[in-house]
Amino acid sequence: MGPLSQLRILDFSTLLPGPYATMILADMGADVIRVESPTRPDLLRVSPPMLDERSFAHLSINRNKRSIALNLKSAKAQGIIHKLIQSYDVVVEQFRPGVMARLGLDYEALKTINPQLIYCSITGYGQTGPNKDKAGHDINYLALSGLASYSGKANTGPVLSGTQIADLAGGSHHAVMAILAAVIKRQQDGVGSYIDISMLDCAFAMNGMFGAAALGTGEDPQLGAEILNGGIFYDYYVTSDGQHLSVGGLEPQFAQRFFTLIEHPQWLAQCMAPAGQQEKLKQDLADLFASRPLQHWLDLFADTDVCVEPVLSVHQAAQHPQLKARNMVYNNKTEDGQLISQIRSPLSPVDETPSAKVGSRLGQDSIDILKQAGVDDSEISVLLADGDLLQQAK
Repeated sequence: MGPLSQLRILDFSTLLPGPYATMILADMGADVIRVESPTRPDLLRVSPPMLDERSFAHLSINRNKRSIALNLKSAKAQGIIHKLIQSYDVVVEQFRPGVMARLGLDYEALKTINPQLIYCSITGYGQTGPNKDKAGHDINYLALSGLASYSGKANTGPVLSGTQIADLAGGSHHAVMAILAAVIKRQQDGVGSYIDISMLDCAFAMNGMFGAAALGTGEDPQLGAEILNGGIFYDYYVTSDGQHLSVGGLEPQFAQRFFTLIEHPQWLAQCMAPAGQQEKLKQDLADLFASRPLQHWLDLFADTDVCVEPVLSVHQAAQHPQLKARNMVYNNKTEDGQLISQIRSPLSPVDETPSAKVGSRLGQDSIDILKQAGVDDSEISVLLADGDLLQQAK
């Protein structure tokens, strides 16, 4: 069942931030219906690599959700949403500001039907401000937030992250926290809420330590000059076989063990120098690590707590004993019995094997959803005939 089994969500979002947020909620038991366009493709659904007409990303990120394919520009389809909203208590949408209002599906319209509605809008820049109507991507929000300004090296400039920090840590996770907070509030006062999630706002708020220091002192953090972004020996190093090690032993007890193990205890004093003044030490470490293959260093550090770990690929990470012990990868099945590996929700119990439904085919659950909502067969037939509803075989 899951702790959120009483939570019913209509998810109008596409791409990544909204669907990832509702995946988190669905993994905790929420009943999530994806409201999708019958004709406009969702890039997450069709982005290679593909298993069938669905991408592997879609199969994972939209698991545990049902799909109804409705043409929201149709008055009849809008009427269906009005009927569903009577029994669904959370809406998640990711359109630009004003789009849902033009469809008659904005918070002001829907709360007249369901005053307890929690309505979460996820956008790049929020519902107000000079940028509210601008398009943007993760890279833009990181750039404007200040995070990119000190993420990288002084000689190369800002670097791209391998994952979408503003989209996921910004949009998805903040949306989930805000929705659950609104649920608790509603339990106390019986009133719904409107939630305005701006990925730029959230990315800016993630300037935790360095943001506080910058605003307090008037001095901005610099590329490759701070204690956590390459200004000291805390960094990645290349081994002789082209692999990488992460070295993170900031604390004196870890640093002492580390330098003793690598047989250069005299370097300990240099590692206490201020950030930005450890170039010689970092070069010495780089030369040392480059002299031996990765396995040599793993063997050296294996039995000692020094905060040194290898940089793993996704496949290697999935096979790491720690993640295997935590059951972070499990086998799921498609409708026709094909096995696919997926990453387990880290919020579910470690010893529990997920029973997850993979991401639905477009409109796979349309008719079932409508019948459960009390829509009669004749109305369903009209929607299908007019092309305002799509039902795809399971």
